Amino acid sequence: MIKTDILIIGAGPCGLFTVFEAGLLKLKCHLVDSLPQAGGQLSEIYPKKPIYDIPGYPSILAGELVDRLMEQIAPFKPGFTLGERAEKIEKDDDGDFILTTSRGSKIKAPVIAIAGGLGCFEPRKPPIENLNQFEDKGVEYIIKDPEFYRDKRVVVAGGGDSALDWTIFLSDVAEEVMLIHRRKSFRGALDSVEKVMHLAEAGKIELLTDAQAIGLKGNGKLTDVVIKHKERGEFDQATDHFVPLFGLSPKLGPIADWGLNINKNAIEVNTLDYRTNIEGIYAIGDINDYPGKLKLILCGFHEATMMVQSAFKYIYPDQKLSFKYTTVNGVQGFEE
Repeated sequence: MIKTDILIIGAGPCGLFTVFEAGLLKLKCHLVDSLPQAGGQLSEIYPKKPIYDIPGYPSILAGELVDRLMEQIAPFKPGFTLGERAEKIEKDDDGDFILTTSRGSKIKAPVIAIAGGLGCFEPRKPPIENLNQFEDKGVEYIIKDPEFYRDKRVVVAGGGDSALDWTIFLSDVAEEVMLIHRRKSFRGALDSVEKVMHLAEAGKIELLTDAQAIGLKGNGKLTDVVIKHKERGEFDQATDHFVPLFGLSPKLGPIADWGLNINKNAIEVNTLDYRTNIEGIYAIGDINDYPGKLKLILCGFHEATMMVQSAFKYIYPDQKLSFKYTTVNGVQGFEE
């Protein structure tokens, strides 16, 4: 059985930064994640997508941010159990939690920090009858490596930031890019909308609004997307890839059965220190909920910082917490 001070469920950016903040207080961490690598959505869904709201970085690729976080926490030697889902928790005679994973691994800790992002997420799929026949045969729901689409024909569907951002990015990678959206207006950032419009005007992409995919054709591999357009009617669009980017449907999975207070697939917390209704369990990042919640990585970093201060006092109630600035002592001063 693995023993640690803080068991972190979720190895995304908030979970990784928790390791750093805990390390400053001499607390050891072990992370559990159902994904096979650290980084959460940043690694799994959009490693090549730029992020613009990380302090000190005007722009940083999601995958690069994960690399920097891993470098930052390396001195504190966290443990990882990856590719295993957190299944159930129980308390032992010492009052510590014991987590059992989907593969039977057991981790013991006095504190649990749930940093599971969206939880167990699934892509929202368009209502196309034979969609599943072409999954991984021309239909993809996430873009991990844009080079996969080099010199290929791509149809992107959606009206949010992901659809817009990837359309812009793929315009310099793919041979042909078509973006279809069922409405005339978009939900994404205005700057991205303007860039897409300019690309369409310049002939670098084809943009169809009031349009949606209603069918797929191919013999074992995708060859055409059947599109219904307000003006052009139904037509077949030859393509190598169809990428519907309609967002993710979050599900808490087994965590929902742990007795936590849940509100719309998010865990309710006290903003004093992001504790849940179960003593010793905290929730930070996109998976928690409170009045005024903003689902930003930046906010998750703040929540992690406050949470570990409370966790230290919970683990060591008789010890005085003396917080020291890293600018004075440096990270090396906190290593054992």
